[in-house]
Amino acid sequence: MSPRARTPTEQEAHGRRGRPITDHDAHEINRVEELSYDLKISDVMSVDLHSASPEMPLSKVLDILRINRISGLPVVEEGKLAGILSIEDIVRAMQKNDLSAPASQYMTREVTTAVSYDSIIKALRTFTERGLGRLPVLDENHKLVGMLTKGDITRGILVALQKDYQEEEVRRYRASHLFEDIISERTTLVLRYTIKAGDFTQGGKASSHIKRALIRLGADPQITRRCCIAVYEAEMNLIIHTTNGGILKLEVEPHRITMSATDDGPGIADTEKVFQPGYSTATEEVREMGFGAGMGLVNMKRCVDSIELNSTVGKSTKLVMRIFVPDQTFGASRDGQNNEPSKNH
Repeated sequence: MSPRARTPTEQEAHGRRGRPITDHDAHEINRVEELSYDLKISDVMSVDLHSASPEMPLSKVLDILRINRISGLPVVEEGKLAGILSIEDIVRAMQKNDLSAPASQYMTREVTTAVSYDSIIKALRTFTERGLGRLPVLDENHKLVGMLTKGDITRGILVALQKDYQEEEVRRYRASHLFEDIISERTTLVLRYTIKAGDFTQGGKASSHIKRALIRLGADPQITRRCCIAVYEAEMNLIIHTTNGGILKLEVEPHRITMSATDDGPGIADTEKVFQPGYSTATEEVREMGFGAGMGLVNMKRCVDSIELNSTVGKSTKLVMRIFVPDQTFGASRDGQNNEPSKNH
C-alpha cells in the first residue's frame, strides 16, 4: 500500500492555504468541511439538463437561457459533450449581430468537466483554480449526466445539514449507551470493511459509515473528524495503490479508537520516506485523476496520536493508527471498570 497523495492546494490535504493539516487544524474541522468529503458530485448536481445541439442558432440558445433563468448550457452531439455555451458567448455574438450563427461557432470546445463519483471537495478545488461558473458532469462512460454549480454544492450541503439535525440526536442517544450498559474487563466494537482496488465509485463509502457509527456512539465531534480524515485517506490508499484492495477496520474501545488498513501488495520499499511531504509513488494515471502530491500519510499522521506502518515489498502492508479519547466519550462505565487509563491529546 503506497501513500495516497493529493495536491497541496486540495482542501482534503488540507485546504488551509495549501499546507498540511496541523494538530490545531484537525480540531477546527467543521461539519461543512466534513460533508465535503462525504457528498459525491452525483448527490448535489442538477440532472434536469437543458442542452443545445451544435447546429442550434444562438437566438434559440438565448431563449433557453432566458426562459430557464440559467447562465450557460452544454452543447451535446450524439449523446456526447461537444462544448459549452455561456451567456458571455452569447454577448460576444450579439456584439457582432450574429445570433443566427450556430452554437458550434461560439461554444467553448475545451471543456473542464467533473466526474459524478468524485467528492464535492474536488469540484470545489476546480472551481477555485479555474474560476469557472459551472462544470458538466460525466459518468464513468464519459456520458453527460448532469451540471454542477457552486450553488448546487451549497444547496446540497444545506440539505445534508438539515437531515443531520433531524436524525443525529435520536441515533446518538440509542448508541451512546452501548459501553455504559455492557460490563466487561474490555469491551471492543469492531467495524470491518472490504475495499476493492480501483473502485472509485465506492471511494469514501466505508469512511462515511465509520463517521456515522462514531456519531451514534456519542464520540466527541472533533475526535470523530480527526478519525474520519485518517480513515478516508487510508481507504483511498487501498483503492488507488493496492493490487487486490484490502481491509479497513475500526476498533472502538471506551478510551481508544484503533484504525487499521491491510493489503496483500505491492508493498512499500521505504516506510520512512513515505511520511515526507510531497513524496509519492503515484502513477501518471493517478496524478491525472487529481491525486499524487504525497500528502496522504502526512495528514494521517497529524490527525492521530500514534501511527505504525509495516510493509514487505511484494507481499503486504499494514497501517495502524490510534486516537486516545477522554473519559466518558463513549459513555464509559461509571464504576471505573474500564481497564485502560485515558490519555488526553
